[in-house]
Amino acid sequence: MSRFIIKDTPVVGLKKLTRQRLGDTRGFLSRLFCSDELSDAGWVKSIAQINHTYTKQQGTVRGLHFQHPPHAEMKLVSCLKGEIWDVAVDLRKNSPTFLQWHAEKLSADNQCALLIPEGFAHGFQTLSNDCELLYLHNMPYNAAHEDALNMLDPTLAVEWPLAITEVSERDRKHPVINSSFKGLTIP
Repeated sequence: MSRFIIKDTPVVGLKKLTRQRLGDTRGFLSRLFCSDELSDAGWVKSIAQINHTYTKQQGTVRGLHFQHPPHAEMKLVSCLKGEIWDVAVDLRKNSPTFLQWHAEKLSADNQCALLIPEGFAHGFQTLSNDCELLYLHNMPYNAAHEDALNMLDPTLAVEWPLAITEVSERDRKHPVINSSFKGLTIP
């Protein structure tokens, strides 16, 4: 029995996962990762890093972060507490969905996750207070290859569902896309 329902999104390669809970009067079990099941969805490398974030205020935006090749990373993003609007932007140079974004509501209740391929920028907005996320990465963080896009970039026109209440100074200063941005080449 599969523990995940895996669905394609309108952006090529980006997958929405819904975890299938097994429960009884004691509570439930929910599988967060299974290499056998997720290999069909594109996860073929090992987990290199796991991060846990906490964001306290509703309306906060983090992102849109990515890493340049050869350190481009695939992420599996799950919301363990609260609710978020999770956004992935396709930055792959030769993709038919280049510079398109897709978002999903992720929450502890809906048991959904986003499987974000290499070559995507990622960010989220908290839809409730006290949100906790778990990120699984197939590549370790590499500061020399880190980059980001501005969350309010008019070229992307991401539709954030709430007024933005909090943003780090660093995220606020990320650049918008200009004519020199040709995308990422992902092997």
